[in-house]
Amino acid sequence: MSRQPPIRIGARGSKLSLAQSRLMQARIAAALGACPDEIETAAPLIPIVTTGDRVQDRRLMDIGGKGLFTKEIEEALLSGRIDCAVHSLKDMPAELPPGLMLAAVPEREDPRDAFLSQLCDRLEDLPKGARLGTASLRRQAQALHIRPDLEIVMLRGNVDTRLAKLERGEADAILLAQSGLNRLGLGHVPKSWLDPIAAPPAPGQGALVIETRAEDIDAPWLAAIRCRASTIAVAAERGALYALEGSCRTAIGAYARLDGARLSLIVEALTPDGAQRWRREGEITLSGVDDAAQARDLGLELGAAVRIDGGSALILTDG
Repeated sequence: MSRQPPIRIGARGSKLSLAQSRLMQARIAAALGACPDEIETAAPLIPIVTTGDRVQDRRLMDIGGKGLFTKEIEEALLSGRIDCAVHSLKDMPAELPPGLMLAAVPEREDPRDAFLSQLCDRLEDLPKGARLGTASLRRQAQALHIRPDLEIVMLRGNVDTRLAKLERGEADAILLAQSGLNRLGLGHVPKSWLDPIAAPPAPGQGALVIETRAEDIDAPWLAAIRCRASTIAVAAERGALYALEGSCRTAIGAYARLDGARLSLIVEALTPDGAQRWRREGEITLSGVDDAAQARDLGLELGAAVRIDGGSALILTDG
């Protein structure tokens, strides 16, 4: 095995997080030069329970936001107890703690939202007044924009929990990330998918990201994992997220596509009830010099325009 010291990987303890982290564990071990039977030694996985995992009966926006899925993991990273962390990029806040960086984005999975129901095949076909289960303000707003008659049922928990609640009839339909279903071997379960152009997913949805301390950003093993196209696309989407001050209290979607050197981006924001929606679209030709920065700038520009258009109506208030 390589003489490179082991890379300790921190991850949430949920079934999906561990499945995703094991995918990255194998990639990291291979990048370190380890043989398949040396994966656990070269890149040990260290599960860390987060506040977001412990508290399942309230929306994230009511207990502190997306950072509750990363706080304890980032504390372990800053203290040196782990060397990197694997996250779902859509769960990452727009801003990171000082000293930490998003260091590597591998190839992105399917970014779409999946529709699951025992009643019908599409969101549009649900009976009048049907109950849609979700804890995502964006999914709520986008669904209500299409079907304002729907009743939104707060639904948190891991994928298995949400599927069980659907089976028990606690909701008539649910929306889940197709990427997570694919990684759990459940990619066949959805009835249909939301069009990512008509209903853009969360910024970074479908992508995993490895977070490290800033001083480790140039480690060779990280370079071996990065996917250029995915890095560029999510840079654009997260630029929009940053410009819109995105959190669990704002309904924001962003979807970037890269075709050769042409990068296109759609950014939208909605009022929580879906009644109002603001969208901006744009595209640029990448120069080949710091393409991720160019992509981020496009996201910042479109996100800022949407923010001006929507103003204070975009933020969910306590009242």
